[in-house]
Amino acid sequence: MGAKPNQIRKPRILTGDRPTGPLHIGHYAGSLENRVRLQERYDCFFILADYQTLTDHTKETACIEENIKQVTLD
Repeated sequence: MGAKPNQIRKPRILTGDRPTGPLHIGHYAGSLENRVRLQERYDCFFILADYQTLTDHTKETACIEENIKQVTLD
């Protein structure tokens, strides 16, 4: 699925969230609102960086799966 001849490719953005809990208004104002706006000008890729959550919350692993589901739904 490469670019067609004479087709200009959009720059790419890779960003994501750490699933440490439910998203809140700060996420919206600080990140999500911009992501919606930037989708017109960029090819956007969004990830959940759960590996980082594992290293930050080694004693709270039971909540990680639920947090991943919650952030995905949000």
